[in-house]
Amino acid sequence: MMRLRLAVLPVVLLLVAGGCWGGDEQRRRTPASEAPGALPFGTLVSGMPPYQTAGNVYAATGPEMLDEQVRKDRALVYVPNTRSNDVTVIDPSTRRVIDTFPGGPEPQHVVPSYDLRTLYVASSKIPEGGLIPIDPRTGKPGAFRMLEDVYNLYFTPDGKQAIVVAEAYQRLDFYDLTTWQRVRSVRFPECEGINHMDYSADGKIMLFSCEFANRMLVLDTVSLDKLREFTLTETTDGMPQDTRLTPDGQRFLVADMHAHGVYVFDAQATRQTGFIPTGKGAHGIYFSRDGKLGYVTNRDEGSVTVLDMATLKPTATWRIPGGSPDMGGLSADGETLWLSGRYHDEVYALSTRDGKLLARIPVGRGPHGLTIWPQPGRYSLGHTANIR
Repeated sequence: MMRLRLAVLPVVLLLVAGGCWGGDEQRRRTPASEAPGALPFGTLVSGMPPYQTAGNVYAATGPEMLDEQVRKDRALVYVPNTRSNDVTVIDPSTRRVIDTFPGGPEPQHVVPSYDLRTLYVASSKIPEGGLIPIDPRTGKPGAFRMLEDVYNLYFTPDGKQAIVVAEAYQRLDFYDLTTWQRVRSVRFPECEGINHMDYSADGKIMLFSCEFANRMLVLDTVSLDKLREFTLTETTDGMPQDTRLTPDGQRFLVADMHAHGVYVFDAQATRQTGFIPTGKGAHGIYFSRDGKLGYVTNRDEGSVTVLDMATLKPTATWRIPGGSPDMGGLSADGETLWLSGRYHDEVYALSTRDGKLLARIPVGRGPHGLTIWPQPGRYSLGHTANIR
């Protein structure tokens, strides 16, 4: 993240006026998991698609398991550059830059929509920030829509609302996806720098990192009541970042840039169960297509730690000399890990077979929440590639 710490600002509850961008976002998909034979994963929150395989949250995101709707989308890597206010577009087959377009003021992440039919560039500069839709069929951007402080973007498990993480305001803003009208806004003053999140396997709770408060926040998904909070233990000035549910649905992992490793919480985030040292500036967390490995980016030392997801023990460290790996995702076949180089204005492509650095590609200034598209899966819960 590394946006400047901002003073608490007044809560503004004015609705954002304006219509939606078009028909794509209005259509609600029928998840593939509703087909006969789909297996439930416990009792899910209302409206959440059932799991195809019990015990594997990401079973629908295996190699090349592309939904029919995304098969004709252009294979591209989108890189939001926070300091040059643009988006670099890379052809992953040639590993060359093929386009650059305006990304709005301070673009932070490129986020797939719940129905996988739109990509959104989330820009967070106050007060001019907002969203730019990208048509994944063409790779071309649409018109900018002003929304308040879109640092990060997620979706409710039923796909009916977008959740704007208004970091500077310590606030979650909920928008109706058919109108883009704000319908609810809740502030959490104890969570300074509210940032990354993920849902439990049943979708009933949300675990948020509080970047500038050295703590984690657990919310009820439906009521948004605070269920509990945790002060992190490894250091007094922790900076928790990416928060992800493990493939087996039994643990949450939270990368912390100042603790230089990953915290472990149980399946419902009722307690912290461990800590895994990885490297300086631990920031992003990604999983292999078969769910057996985790990849943790260590931004401040230029490395990626590979975790065995069965034991949560490091098995390898991949080095990027002079690099600063930040955020990204895996190619559809799972063979390449794409990461932004936050401090060095470049993008890295690494082989997931052995960690070999396949390419480092110059981009704009301050690359951050990179997304490679298309991605396997049924629906997106937000961020750069939190797809199930």
